[in-house]
Amino acid sequence: MNQPSLARAWSALLKRDVMLALRQRGQLANPLLFFVLVVALFPLGMNPDPGLLRSIGPGVIWVGALLAAMLALESMFRSDFDDGALEQMLLTPYPLPLLVLAKVTAHWLVTGVPLLLVSPLLALLLHLDGEAILILLATLALGTPLLSLIGAIGVALTVGLRRGGVLLSLLVLPLYVPVLIFAAGAVGNAAAGMAVTGQMAFLGALLALATALAPLATAAALRISLD
Repeated sequence: MNQPSLARAWSALLKRDVMLALRQRGQLANPLLFFVLVVALFPLGMNPDPGLLRSIGPGVIWVGALLAAMLALESMFRSDFDDGALEQMLLTPYPLPLLVLAKVTAHWLVTGVPLLLVSPLLALLLHLDGEAILILLATLALGTPLLSLIGAIGVALTVGLRRGGVLLSLLVLPLYVPVLIFAAGAVGNAAAGMAVTGQMAFLGALLALATALAPLATAAALRISLD
């Protein structure tokens, strides 16, 4: 099998998933609206002191982004499982990890990118300065695809279950904690004028490792779930 055919299969699956997601605008908007509401309502429930909001802002934004990403996780393979397309993916001559990577990329494009675009406005609401906002965008650019890659493993393990949402949360949330700690810590350090190279390097290393290993683990989990 040559490289052009692999590239065409990857791009075709990516385009298909993005188009299907765009047709379901209600499901597409839910994570984004949840993210905006969580971050926007948070200052109303506590003292709206600019210094206090600036100190907790990175954590608030990242917790909102993490929970919003989890809302859309279950739909990554659910429709394909219900209509039998997932079994067809396993029967194609193309490597399953490559197809999984295309689906994860599509999931990130329709869920992670909108969070990335709206986050500067929410950061201004929490009184973060320009440098902290730039670091926030960088952490979201590294962290949101990482959330999708890690979440895909949990989704693949629970896709055959009728009510797998709670189990999915229990599987995925512990793996999300390092991403949350280092991403929020990097933004907090930037707001305080401290170095952020350590946290950013760790996020980059995690993303590289997840990109290499998560599609393999997800493909194996899908085979187990469909047996």
